[in-house]
Amino acid sequence: MNTILICDDDRDIVSALNIYLTSEGYRTVEAYNGEEALAAVRAGGIDCILMDVMMPKLDGIRATARLREEGGNIPIILLTAKSEDADKVLGLNIGADDYVTKPFNPIEVMARVKSQLRRYTLLGGKARTEEESGLITNGALAMDDGAKTVTVDGEPVALTPLEYNILRLLMKNPGRVFSTGQIYEQVWNDPAYGSENTVAVHIRHLREKIEIDPANPRYIRVVWGLGYKMEKM
Repeated sequence: MNTILICDDDRDIVSALNIYLTSEGYRTVEAYNGEEALAAVRAGGIDCILMDVMMPKLDGIRATARLREEGGNIPIILLTAKSEDADKVLGLNIGADDYVTKPFNPIEVMARVKSQLRRYTLLGGKARTEEESGLITNGALAMDDGAKTVTVDGEPVALTPLEYNILRLLMKNPGRVFSTGQIYEQVWNDPAYGSENTVAVHIRHLREKIEIDPANPRYIRVVWGLGYKMEKM
């Protein structure tokens, strides 16, 4: 869930934007001047800012400039009046990403927020978590669970579905030891009667594909008498 900072000295506008945004599933933080906005951003967790231009103490233009000077790349959407065309241009020149003219249409505001969040995430402004991106990495080993691909040192590795699912189980739980029975039950979805040899064969094939020296594995390690684990790199 993304968090939107709403900054405007008009509390009715802040309240209205809060209703629109929360109804769309966003979290919100409220500020009523530029200084409060800076404090909220410095506290962390803000994904997008709706910033009024004309505010007391520190206006939206100077607050935007300060945020960019401090190295922040959070999307900033200015809230401007029709008479503030010069401020729109100035704001964009100093680092604002977009603007909405008052009185605004809620649908337009939501569209612009979604657009900026999408760009912020996809273009690298905000790093996606492994869970969000589907990418799991450990050293030179990388799994894209969305695309169902595995690479070692950037080179693709062809795995069978069972090999892939064993590797995914271990990579999602680095350092955790799984018995052969646990691996069998979670990957094959069957009771683990007499599963030890079956799992061992698949682990051996998997090592042959991802390890530089399968006889001395660096990723999938045996914990004698207990099972297997993914070594943290």
